[in-house]
Amino acid sequence: MRAPAEFAQGHLPGARNLPLFSDEGRAAVGTAYKQQGRQAAIQLGLELVGPRLAELGAALSAAAAEAHGPLRLHCWRGGMRSESVAWLARQLELPVVVLEGGYKSFRRWVLGRLEQPWPVHLLGGRTGTGKTDLLLALRRRGVAVVDLEGLAHHRGSSFGGLGLPPQPSNEHYENRLALELERQRGARQIWLEAESAQVGRCRIPAGLWRQMQQAPLLEIRRPLEERLQQLVAVYGGQGQAPLREATERIARRLGPQRTAAALEAIDQGDWAGAARQMLDYYDRCYDHELARHGETDQRRLLGSHDLGGLDAEQGAERLLASAGISAGGG
Repeated sequence: MRAPAEFAQGHLPGARNLPLFSDEGRAAVGTAYKQQGRQAAIQLGLELVGPRLAELGAALSAAAAEAHGPLRLHCWRGGMRSESVAWLARQLELPVVVLEGGYKSFRRWVLGRLEQPWPVHLLGGRTGTGKTDLLLALRRRGVAVVDLEGLAHHRGSSFGGLGLPPQPSNEHYENRLALELERQRGARQIWLEAESAQVGRCRIPAGLWRQMQQAPLLEIRRPLEERLQQLVAVYGGQGQAPLREATERIARRLGPQRTAAALEAIDQGDWAGAARQMLDYYDRCYDHELARHGETDQRRLLGSHDLGGLDAEQGAERLLASAGISAGGG
């Protein structure tokens, strides 16, 4: 029952929004409450909602027809917005429950889950080794996996958002992560991709990030040509303009020579040539992180596996057979 801006900031994953107020209406009711008191705020709320009662009732009936069980309603604190709509649902003889404590209570649950210890294991490897595809293939084989990039709608680099939906807010990213972790409760290992602290604009929560810094890491290797093919397959269809823009965003880090060579390759439609320039930069970044990971605690580096010539499904089978990856729960 939350205003559109509230819902966009963060919500229970899978929830549908039926706003009781617009963003402007919610602000006006809040101002009336602060300046004139509860009764004035209720009166204004009634004036705003009254003309929409038939519309709200029809929306509730349609949702109830699709629901498995009663309608489950919430607002920020499980207060007047959700309770008033629950009253309307009861008048229509629709089964309904209200989430105690509302979204605020859910957020407390999320933040608590993200601080809990989890049996985190990392899959690492240079750019283009197909780590995400491997993780998804492992998931299909019963391995507990949390896809950090999939939840963020971003592949992690300057090019990572190309062709993907808009990223969620950081708050909603936390909501999605907490639920995914909870679904893996009881697993002996939970596999994540080795990432930097941010996946695009989404920041990995501090509690989980600290655990990732201490987690065992399994490295994947593939030949350079296979990595170039992977990058061309992922990004080659995005078009020149988006690829140029993404390259220019990291021009200072690439350096003038690599940037010029990459842009020229993009203009000529030579996607592999452009990717080759990028890999030199990204490889140095990865090698630095891997060295730091190993130097901190040698027990954390589980080993390195060359999956050259294997697709994601074959690679997953190889890892399950030889890398100590466990499928199933605890």
